[in-house]
Amino acid sequence: MSGWWAYLEERTRQEVDANVLCDRRLLAVKAVWEALRPLGLGLIEAERVVHGRYEFLGDRVRRAQPDPLDVASLAARAAAHPGRVAAIEALWDGDTVHDWFVVLVAILNNPSGPSGEGHLATVYHRPDGTSPGTAAAEAGHALAQHLGVPFHFASPDVPDDEAPRWRAVQGRAGVPDQG
Repeated sequence: MSGWWAYLEERTRQEVDANVLCDRRLLAVKAVWEALRPLGLGLIEAERVVHGRYEFLGDRVRRAQPDPLDVASLAARAAAHPGRVAAIEALWDGDTVHDWFVVLVAILNNPSGPSGEGHLATVYHRPDGTSPGTAAAEAGHALAQHLGVPFHFASPDVPDDEAPRWRAVQGRAGVPDQG
């Protein structure tokens, strides 16, 4: 484990462990980083400290359950957002903790306000070995078919967080975004 752990005050150690035990990784990293940044600790090293606590605490960590990817759950989440669902989109994203993952969103048209998007699920590497791209593509396509809207995933096979978005593709195709 990183030697930085020894520099933390007991109160901060307890806070970090409480966050790790509840699988709140980002809050744990924030606590470590804020406490030790004045001593020269960088964000990546703070993540390593927290990773060490995950390893140390092992099976005691109550890991968050993955977002459900069944059509009924995703449709309920889509219906909870304001506005009409115009499309379902899958986007690559990534970080130093989870590597690459996919975010499923509902592209929304809101006649009484600004259009936007609503988060439906974050798809990490699956325990069964299915890639996030494959799992997200299957779930997104099934949801889009269920809702009768288009599904867009610009780069299902290769992580690309700069792939063209659905609204941008619609604009280039000269197809108006129907609200």
